[in-house]
Amino acid sequence: MGPSAMRLSSLVAQLERLGIAVTDTGNIVVPERASLPDTPAARLEAITRVCRDLAKRTADAVRHGIRPLVLGGDHSLAAGSVAGTATALAERGQRLGLIWLDAHADLNTPATSLSGNVHGMPVAHLLGMGDPALASLCGATPAVLPEHLVYVGLRDLDNAEKRCIRERGIRAFTMRDIDERGLRAVMDDAVAIATHGTGGVHVSCDADWVDPQEAPGVGTPVRGGATLREAHLAMEIIHDTGAMLAMDLVEINPILDARNATAELAADLIASAFGRHIL
Repeated sequence: MGPSAMRLSSLVAQLERLGIAVTDTGNIVVPERASLPDTPAARLEAITRVCRDLAKRTADAVRHGIRPLVLGGDHSLAAGSVAGTATALAERGQRLGLIWLDAHADLNTPATSLSGNVHGMPVAHLLGMGDPALASLCGATPAVLPEHLVYVGLRDLDNAEKRCIRERGIRAFTMRDIDERGLRAVMDDAVAIATHGTGGVHVSCDADWVDPQEAPGVGTPVRGGATLREAHLAMEIIHDTGAMLAMDLVEINPILDARNATAELAADLIASAFGRHIL
């Protein structure tokens, strides 16, 4: 339902006002959960098939100089979208930088997850961990190297995720970093990390990165997130780099939203990431 909410928002009109040609290629076909065996393995296999399809679409867009905007839906889709962008860059002999804007690290594997929810696992699989099929959607596995990944806005992590971040030397900026240093300084560092030694950046943004007072229509809200002004500033800084090759905006849940406010906020943030400025 998330993509439908985004289609009802002002997103396309805002992008077209920026002079951007928008083509909606439609939804990825996702099987109904009721049609699957009620086992974690069956669900993981189905999600992997969806992500494989998305990876192919994303890679093809990037090959042709198109910036894919992937709307969701839950964050498991990034295991496919980011892998696709990484595949297109690998064909040029380049690596991909990844800026992950999220309250959560999404760094669990099927073995470490406390919930079994695949939307808490995409980053682990992009780093080459976890289920072999989901971890090998990129033409060059792993899709992302730890030194090219940076988190911004973390505030809710499992112990296994904390250990993984420390052991792999992943750069992670929490909300405390933003509070102490300011969003500008944190984003400057994040951009430097994601662009160093890479051919471009994929930005993957979970709507729960923003504080739930501003973005209530998300499945896993965590208080204390980015303010509306901080979120827009982050997107404007990303646009100013000229390095963004692709973007995800995920976890929009209209059932939990009020008057499509979260989808409209997401549309505004996307417009900022694609070049909208106040002046």
